[in-house]
Amino acid sequence: MTQLILLHEDDNVLVVVSPIEAGDILTIGGGTVPAREGITVGHKVARHALKAGDKVIKYGAPIGSMTASAEPGEWVHMHNMKSDYIASHTRAVVGGKA
Repeated sequence: MTQLILLHEDDNVLVVVSPIEAGDILTIGGGTVPAREGITVGHKVARHALKAGDKVIKYGAPIGSMTASAEPGEWVHMHNMKSDYIASHTRAVVGGKA
């Protein structure tokens, strides 16, 4: 069963097309790596090692920048990347109420 797809040959992330559970063996770049955590459909994983400051390439175009490193097969999302074009959504307590 395919869990990841490559949208464009220049992409440095893969897209999850079938749910990933922690421990699943992912085939990436001719090798395999175990998934460190569960990742839902539509999210991204690193195609190769990424470091803070690297551009995240999806659809063959930059969509953001890494804020922390990620190893191959690791989840790439708002906890380790940011959009270079729009402000990231944040949740903050306003007026002391959640």
